[in-house]
Amino acid sequence: MITKYSKLIKESRIKRGISQSDIAIKLGISRPSYIAIEQGKRELTMGEFEKLSSMLGVSFEEIESGESPNYEKYKQMILLFLRMGKNIKKTKLAKLIYLSDFAWFYSHLQSMSGMQYRKLTYGPVPDSYFRALDELENEGKITIDRQFDGGKEMMVISESESNKNQHLGAISKDEKDLMSKIYDKWKNKKTAEIVNFTHNQLPFLLANEEEIVSYALITQEDPHEVY
Repeated sequence: MITKYSKLIKESRIKRGISQSDIAIKLGISRPSYIAIEQGKRELTMGEFEKLSSMLGVSFEEIESGESPNYEKYKQMILLFLRMGKNIKKTKLAKLIYLSDFAWFYSHLQSMSGMQYRKLTYGPVPDSYFRALDELENEGKITIDRQFDGGKEMMVISESESNKNQHLGAISKDEKDLMSKIYDKWKNKKTAEIVNFTHNQLPFLLANEEEIVSYALITQEDPHEVY
């Protein structure tokens, strides 16, 4: 029986340039046993799931679902919204991208980025959102103005001037058009308004705390409630 996550594990390992032997050693199993995992002939234990998640840089849920997110495209979506608005608060930016992924799923039954969103207090947000911001900042592609209001940190994000010629080729014209419509609707709204909107959508409402939010539930929303 072919396991649904075998292809994702193999693709993620190759993308990161890790050998089968290295992963086998870290999992504490033989190389033939690991090869059997990639071939879909051997199931993973819970402990192996957790170790692979850390080694390959993908979430437990992504391995379990067998769906490979387009992480680089997700980072380009961040940059595209920052080109539409010079300064966007961290939470509002996360919500704009969430609405884009789920609105695209509403019409095409697949998200733009393939990222999995988790129900958190300030969510829905992918596990790797903050990692993406850190990487973009370290690469000099964005700047983050860290402010404090009543002891609470507030991050305002902008694209670096030196990065504005980067071609965002992973995003199609139709996807850009949808993202532009979403930005135009929410650009003058307060962060609390967009948070309230996303938290009252079915995907967020019906998920348990800290669980992955279901894309499929967005198809049950009325069209004007999608974004």
